[in-house]
Amino acid sequence: MRTHRRSFYRIVPCVLAIGLVASILVSAPACRQAGRSGGAPVPPRAEIIPHELTTHGQTRVDNYYWLAERDNPKVVKYLEAENAYLKAVMKHTEPLQEKLYDEIVGRIKQTDLSVPYRDNGYYYYSRFEEGKDYPVYCRKKGSLEAAEEIMLDVNAMAQGHGYYHVTGLAVSSSNDLLAYGVDTVSRRKYTIHFTNLATGETLPDAIPLTNGSAAWANDNSTVFYTQIDDTTLRPQKIFRHVLGTPVESDALVFHEADETFNTFAYKTKSKAYIFIASTSTLSTEFRYVSADTPAAAFKVFQPRERDLEYDVDHYDDKFFIRTNLSAKNFRLMTAALDKTGKADWVELIPHRDDVLLEGFELFMGALVAAERMNGLVQARIIPWDETPEHYVDFGEETYSAWFGANPEFDTDWVRYGYESPTTPTSTYDYNMITKEKKLLKREEVLGGFDPADYHAERLYATARDGVKVPISLVYRKGFVKDGTAPCLLYGYGSYGYSTDADFSSARLSLLDRGFVFAIAHIRGGQELGRAWYEDGKLLKKKNTFADFIDCAEHLVAQKYADPGRLFAEGASAGGLLMGAVVNMRPDLFKGVIAGVPFVDVITTMLDTSIPLTTGEFDEWGNPAVGEYYDYMLSYSPYDQVEAKDYPALLVTTGLQDSQVQYFEPAKWVAKLRTLKTDDNPLLLWTNMEGGHGGVSGRFRRLKQLALEYAFLLDLAGIRE
Repeated sequence: MRTHRRSFYRIVPCVLAIGLVASILVSAPACRQAGRSGGAPVPPRAEIIPHELTTHGQTRVDNYYWLAERDNPKVVKYLEAENAYLKAVMKHTEPLQEKLYDEIVGRIKQTDLSVPYRDNGYYYYSRFEEGKDYPVYCRKKGSLEAAEEIMLDVNAMAQGHGYYHVTGLAVSSSNDLLAYGVDTVSRRKYTIHFTNLATGETLPDAIPLTNGSAAWANDNSTVFYTQIDDTTLRPQKIFRHVLGTPVESDALVFHEADETFNTFAYKTKSKAYIFIASTSTLSTEFRYVSADTPAAAFKVFQPRERDLEYDVDHYDDKFFIRTNLSAKNFRLMTAALDKTGKADWVELIPHRDDVLLEGFELFMGALVAAERMNGLVQARIIPWDETPEHYVDFGEETYSAWFGANPEFDTDWVRYGYESPTTPTSTYDYNMITKEKKLLKREEVLGGFDPADYHAERLYATARDGVKVPISLVYRKGFVKDGTAPCLLYGYGSYGYSTDADFSSARLSLLDRGFVFAIAHIRGGQELGRAWYEDGKLLKKKNTFADFIDCAEHLVAQKYADPGRLFAEGASAGGLLMGAVVNMRPDLFKGVIAGVPFVDVITTMLDTSIPLTTGEFDEWGNPAVGEYYDYMLSYSPYDQVEAKDYPALLVTTGLQDSQVQYFEPAKWVAKLRTLKTDDNPLLLWTNMEGGHGGVSGRFRRLKQLALEYAFLLDLAGIRE
């Protein structure tokens, strides 16, 4: 998915661009001009090289198609020139950036520990050390008073790398072997490694080109892993590897040949089965084998069907299936171990028109269902005996809640995470019998933070077609609703991803300076059920953009926002939202942050060699079909740029981004530079080391976030 919650930025020295770019730019490098003459920085302009693209008899001319040539030195020089220009334009905000960075870091408890969870006789947790960027993964045997065992110190592992990410930690059934994936480029190409936890030795087995995760069989030596395509990065093959044998001889157990599907392997919570999942936007299919017999052939659980989605877990003598079979908002079914086809599924939780079943957790004494009602997640406790069911009371008007680590069946406690715009991230254990709630940890926010100083609320905007669109917002108490406050509106609205109201200690730097922060829960997400998602995709995608504009206008009309200081932010598919909105209503916003934006929709979706494309035809449409081509072209931000005034724009990307290629935002900015008729800032930042999620490391990210906030505050006329 082209998803990303927040965007971050990194500054490079202005000197990088000097003397490198004259051959490809219309104007001189910005920092050289500013440094010598004292005048305003002059933006770089990419060379115009017309390239014709003909589809359905229609020819589009793309003047910046050449920017997709990743290995062309001229491309790198242009991106460096844009970085230098950003540095020059934002130079006057550097003291503010430093102040913001110090504030944000000052709220963080740098030496910190996650809440341990118990699995197979060990307590697992991670911790951060003061001043260090990466986690240390640890465990203790039997009790929390036992000696600490360090499994991985990522700080030591990351030395010498500009980017480093570890994922997919999985311990074998005998507790002595650890599998984990490492990416050092930010292209989501993980190599799986194995460590002997008793000796600390890294085994010679190294499996490249994977998604980073491995599922252990119960023999303590066999793993199943996913190989990705080297070009498209699509997870396409499942292999079986036996430790100590050559990776080249690994057995291929499944090949997902349909390019619109992805595949991965996982182990059930019961540790009894290995499943292979094949997933697309509208259909899923699962295969399974006993974890005790990993060399056996996999069986198909229920053959794939168009528009049939399901997922599976196991407990005791049943499989549990969440499915949309005759249930738009999903229902829960069970199946016997030897009869897994849909004809033999038995309903456990029926479908409801006003409740979306998002997930479930299985325990010895109860089933816990995650249900979304009125846009908010609820936890429904359903005991297996005759005890009445009930819901967990979360107690706030708008919030985010999710299942935590629950690896064991034999417990009366379910772990969940919780936060709201005023409540820091919290971990709870909830007793499903007594209803006792234990707060195990709440993110400690230093610097005198008091949640009573802030207020969150939920309101509804009426969209142009009469639909009520929820908005979550937060502000510092003392705010007066008189239409004078600066406001940042965030949106996403794609893939059925629900953007719940979260907490951010960094965001306090905006709130404490008088900002209102709001989230528009627009169509294309799934906050109000499956229909909410379906009304914001394919040939209804424009509802997403219209909803965001209508939410922005509602905030102004209700005097939550100053119409002259209204800002917008979105990233990835939310960056597409930003691109569409500024084309449709460029007058509405003072400034916009578009992070890793998916803005060249038509060209990307026509190129099946680009990662994610084939798997997303059911999300955006296939432009090889005329009807979808015409509709997508009508909103594609890059294609719809016109000669008119635009708001101030900060656009970010990563050279290694595999989800939205760097050249989409680069081309968009180049075209805007040529056509826009205003003098508002247009800034492009390319992280030359990072990918879709920016750089690795918690503190480097905060430097970049300070730049983003300084951009907003400067436009709002707030200098301190």
